[in-house]
This record gives sequence, C-alpha cells and structure tokens, in this order.
Amino acid sequence: MDREFPELLKQLHSIEIDYNDGEGIDFEPFDSFYSKSETTEWIKAWTGNNEVDGNDFLIFGQDGSGGYAAFWCVKDNCDLLQQPIVFFGSEGELGIIAQTFYDYLWLFARGVGPYEATVYPDESGTENQLFLDFAVKYANSHESSASNVIKRAASEFPEFISKIESLC
Repeated sequence: MDREFPELLKQLHSIEIDYNDGEGIDFEPFDSFYSKSETTEWIKAWTGNNEVDGNDFLIFGQDGSGGYAAFWCVKDNCDLLQQPIVFFGSEGELGIIAQTFYDYLWLFARGVGPYEATVYPDESGTENQLFLDFAVKYANSHESSASNVIKRAASEFPEFISKIESLC
C-alpha cells in the first residue's frame, strides 16, 4: 500500500479548522500518515489484541482526546482517495464515516468532523465557507448532507464495526 500523503489531503489540512469552544469541528490534522509500526502499536493498544496489525489503516488526524481518523484500505486496486474513512475514538467510539475522501470533504463543508460524525451522526454543524468551496471545487458530484454521507458509508460497509469489535 502506498503511504504517500495525497496532495488533496495536504490541501484540505491547510484550511484552518475552528473548534469554536466546542461548537465547531474537533479535529487536528496531520502532515503525514503514522508509520506502519506506530499504527500497529496503536491498533494493538486500542483493541487490546497483540495479534493484530494496522496494515489496513492510514491514520491522518485526531480529535482533541486522541481519537484517530484513518483511511481503511479495503477496496482492492483502488486509489487511496477512493477508500473509506473511519474513526476510532479514545473512549471506544467507532464509526465508518465516509465512503471516499470526496464524500469526507462534504462532512467538513457541513461543519462535521470525524468525531462528530461518529458520535452525532444525525446532526449537522455550522457550514464553513472555506471547506464548502473546497468540496465544491474537488467533489461537487458528491454533494450531500453530513447525515447522508455517514448513512451511505454505513450501508456500503456494514461489517466495519463488527469486524473491529471482533478483534477486541
């Protein structure tokens, strides 16, 4: 699996994220993916299972409490930006939040980050014009509400949560 940080993800992460005293998006973007060894160490700790590795995940950011957002690389022969995006919370929260990076852009445009998408999937935040402009420019054909992005991802990948829980 290619571990090169995609240019569009770099561009997205260059847009300032406003936490707005808990009313905004709780997300701290990374400039690179966690290494394979860091990811494996983390997934072992998160699941409590020393037999697992993190080879299917590319972690690219976290919320304020240490929950991670990652690409889940499960689609064979697919560009990284076509892989689903998932969230592992620091308190055991778990969610599949977007079918692809392009859907993920619409979460941010609607004021919803990975943590919010997992814990409050039916709520929308305050739209952010910079993220909205970015989503329109790079993912106009994927335009959707945050709740629909999350529902479509859960529908396409219904096994994600049970698969991860079985590793714990």
